[in-house]
Parts: sequence; C-alpha cells; structure tokens
Amino acid sequence: MRGGCEASPRHPSAVSDHQRADFHQARGRLEDALGAGLWHRNNRRAWRVAGVPAKRQSGVDARSLPLQDTVVARPNHAPEKGFPQRLAYPAAALIGLLQVVAIFPAAFLFPVAGGDAAPVGDAAQHAIAQRYFIADAWRLPLLVARNMNTPEGVNIAFADGIPLLAILLKIAAPLLPPGFHGIGLWYAVATVAQPLAAVWALRGTGERRLLPSLGVALAALAMPAWLARYGHAALTFHAAILVALGLYFRLVRRQTPGLWAGAGLAMVATLLIHPYLAAMALAVLGAVPVTLAARGGTEAIAAAAGLAGVAAALAGAMALLGYLGAVGDGGYGRYALNLLSPVWPYRSLLFGAGIAREIDATGHGGWEGYAWLGAGLLGGLALAVLLRRGAVWAALRRHAGLALVLAGLTALAVSHRVGAGERIVLDLGSVPAVLEQFRASGRFFWPVLYALLIGTVALVAGAGRAGPWLALAIGILQAIDAAPIRRDLAAFASSRQPWTLDAPALRALMAKADRLTLLPSWPCVPPGATRSFMQAHEALALASERGLPVSTMHVARWRSPPVCDDAARAAAPLGSGELRLILPDAVPALSPLVPEREARCQMVGEALACR
Repeated sequence: MRGGCEASPRHPSAVSDHQRADFHQARGRLEDALGAGLWHRNNRRAWRVAGVPAKRQSGVDARSLPLQDTVVARPNHAPEKGFPQRLAYPAAALIGLLQVVAIFPAAFLFPVAGGDAAPVGDAAQHAIAQRYFIADAWRLPLLVARNMNTPEGVNIAFADGIPLLAILLKIAAPLLPPGFHGIGLWYAVATVAQPLAAVWALRGTGERRLLPSLGVALAALAMPAWLARYGHAALTFHAAILVALGLYFRLVRRQTPGLWAGAGLAMVATLLIHPYLAAMALAVLGAVPVTLAARGGTEAIAAAAGLAGVAAALAGAMALLGYLGAVGDGGYGRYALNLLSPVWPYRSLLFGAGIAREIDATGHGGWEGYAWLGAGLLGGLALAVLLRRGAVWAALRRHAGLALVLAGLTALAVSHRVGAGERIVLDLGSVPAVLEQFRASGRFFWPVLYALLIGTVALVAGAGRAGPWLALAIGILQAIDAAPIRRDLAAFASSRQPWTLDAPALRALMAKADRLTLLPSWPCVPPGATRSFMQAHEALALASERGLPVSTMHVARWRSPPVCDDAARAAAPLGSGELRLILPDAVPALSPLVPEREARCQMVGEALACR
C-alpha cells in the first residue's frame, strides 16, 4: 500500500478492539503511578513505548495505540545511574536490622526465665499467654491452652499471645530454654518486616527505583502511629497493612488465582497475629472489586469472587481456631480518632514543643487514636499537591474503590461521637451492637496513614529528575521527626522493673506445687486497681515460667460473662498440690475465709500463700 498508510500492526488503522482494550488497561496501569498528565505532555515518549516509528508519529494520538511494554512507570521512570533497583529489598532489610540493633537489647529480644525484672503492662499478658501455650499439650481447638483459667482454658488469641508466633515456638519448644517466650523477638520481626512491606507496597504502584524505595522504607520505620504501639506487641505488625496495600495495587492491575490464593494466606496469617489487623487488611482487599467496578468492565466480577474466597478462608479459620462467639467489654467510641489527631504533633521532634499529650475529647485518653502523620509525610503531601496536582486527582479517580474504603475506615475510627480538639462536636447516639466489638476504633485509621504514605512517595517520585531524591527526603525527614518516639521505645525495651512481689520465695513455693489458685481472679480485680492489676500479672508471670496450671487469666474477650466468685474460691478446702496465693490488696477480705489458715498459710512479703 504505497502512497498511503501501510496496514502495520503498530498503526491505528490496524488496531483491533482487543488491542485497544489491552492498551487502555495498560494505560490505566501507567496512570496508577504517573497520573494522566504524561499522555498530554509527552506523547513522543508514549509513541516510543508503543513502538511507533518516528515517521508515523505526525498527527497520531498516542493514546489510541496499544502499548507493547506495559511495565508501570517505565516511560517516565528510568533507573537512576548507580542505584540498582535490585538493592531495594536488601537495603530495606538492612535499615530494619540497624534499627533493631540500635533500640532493642539482647536481654529484651531473648528473655530468660528466673530473671530479676518483672514484665509489665500488655507485654506481660502476651508473654504469659505464650509461655502457657508452649508448655501445654497440643489439642483442639488449636489455640486453646488448658493450663490457664483451669479447667476451661484460654484461647491465646483472646490474650493477645500472637498465635502465629506461638505455634512456631511450640513446634520448636524442645530447642528452646525453659520459660522462653517470643514477645521481645516479635518486636524485631515487626521492625524488619515494616520497611520490607513498605517497599513491596510501593513496587505495587509501579515505582521500583532504589531512592524512592529507601525513602518509603525510612518513612515506614518512622510512622508515629507504628512506633507508639510498643506497649502492645501484637499490634506492632503494621507490615500486614502494607502487604494488603501491595496486594491491592497488584490485583487491580492483574488478577491471577495465585495472587488471590496468596491474599487468602496473608489474611489468615494476619488473623493469627491480631484480629484488628485482619479486619483492616480485609477492608483494603475489599477495595479491589469496588475500584474495578468504578473503572468499568467485567474484571470486577472476578475480583468479587476472589474476595469472597478470601473472606470464606478467613471465616473458616476463625471457626476452626475458636475465634467466633467471643465478646469483650464493649465501649465503641471511647478510644476514637480525634479529627485533629493527624496534625497534632505530639512526640514530634520538629513541631512537638509544648505538646504534652495526645489530643482527646472522649475523656479516655487519645492513645488509641494517636495518628500524627509525621513531618516527612506532611511535607510529602504538600509536595504532591504542589508538583503533581493533576496526577493526584487522576490517582484518586483510578483508585476510587480504595478512596471509598479509606473514607469508611476513617468514619469508623472517628466513631459516632466525633471529637475535634477537646470537645465532642457531634454525637449520633446509639450504634449497632456489632460495632461494640471495636472499642479501640481509632486504630482503623492506620490503613489511611499507610495509603497516604505509599501514594505520596509514588507521586512525588514521579516529579521529574528531582522526584526520586525528594522521595528519599520524605523518609529522612520522617525519621528525624520521629526521634522522640524511638527514644521512648528504646527506654521501654531497656527498662528493668523490679518485682513488687517476693519473686524468689514464690518461685520456691511454685516449684513444689501442682497448681496455683490466684486471688483475686481477674473478674474480681476492681477497675482502676493498678497495684492489684500489676501484681496479678507478676504472679502469673512467675507461674508461667514453669507452666504451673493457674485458676485465672487476663483476657480481652470471653465466651461466657466472667463471674467474680473469689469468696467461694477462698473458702474452699485446700486441695492436694494446690498453692493458693492471695495478693496484698485482697488479704484483708479473703484471708479470714481460708480453712485452717493459721496452720496452712504464711506471709510471703505482703501476699499470703496457703498450701
């Protein structure tokens, strides 16, 4: 066909409907990372990607051509010279390991039973649950340990024992020292996983270069809401949220059975870390069919089927592992996100002068709703809007489902009692009973924080030649700003709280006992009784060193309402092999009820031990 346009497979006249569909799908992938602006400002670059010869470019709209190379971000994101992309994951792992070494002492990572320091707070509960689970026999349901709260037992998921880690440690129990628990080790695992998962999520957007990867790794390790979770070991694994975001970005680009199967395994593993994290991760995956439906086409149907499979796997795991049917104290809205929390610079090095505490309007403290973005992320958001405003709006359109899910999670975090500053500005009244399961609703803002981080770094990295360096600067600034929280975390890991009970004497008594009756039992510990709460943890920690069966346990959820029956327990005859320990604050009320008290009881410090 001389004198006219040849019927070339690369020319618009020869593009089939199928090829056009492939092209528009590929263009969507490109827009995910770069925004729509590329196609209007740099058609010549798009022609080269599509494989159109220069002599045929005149008068041709590159947007009508099928892409031959559909790797996201390659048209505008050439690899930096001297910065190999393949180093992104090793560099992220190294940064995480360096933070572990800098913050956590060896005694924290690898605890030894029989020490002179008492575990405190939620971390004590987690360690106790793991020790008892490791010491107990294998049984069904898999997560139940019968040597706690005897004879009913406790599902360690309800004591935040990190079942995923506990199962692995139980398998390795013959190789572990007596009384070992993995709570300290879990902090190291979470710290290394955090930057790795952030790089994985960023690469899902198409941004694979080293400098932006370093930036997102540094920023993820300095997210204030993550660093501040050090009192609650199970909830430090924010990497699960980042993995879910990485899965989302890949699934909206291309669905495969293997990727959905991987998503299902990831959700079950996340459930075995903490149910709150599993709920967040599942919500992020739920955005996949919504986004694809908003884009049009039939892919949303396959995505809905894949999501249903993941949800079914999660529900099946919950049923098999004994998660279903448990309830907690309720109180949705008590620990909510304050509207000002994302910009309230508590514990910020650069902006936190004079800020003494979290912002709160509920009267219950703002810790669960702590969501300071960090100076790096705030600066990155400003850069994205200033430098790539069109790309920001394009990304919001391309990921409408994710934006909708994140808006819903924000509303759930804020709760029905909307706090702004120190005032409740809106109270919507009663809420559905199902929401009472989420007392610490402020946590549901975490996926929003990480979506903002990944999106911001990806967009800023695309801002011309300076973009990768700006993305790295976001991470460096975020890390600098988070220095006060890292300092607090290091102090927590290095602290050595002395026992308030007589630990050596109690260890000697427990070594001769077959079981422990601890009074007061957890349902009888009065609210606000800090000393009794702490000493009950101490007694349980001492008993857990050798897996001594115990009558009670601190749990967050239960199947039947707990009953305070300490008077009957104290008055019961002492059994063979029983050690009955009454903590100091309960001695005046319960010690007179113990049969043969004068002959069978002795003071151990301020506590009373009977046997």
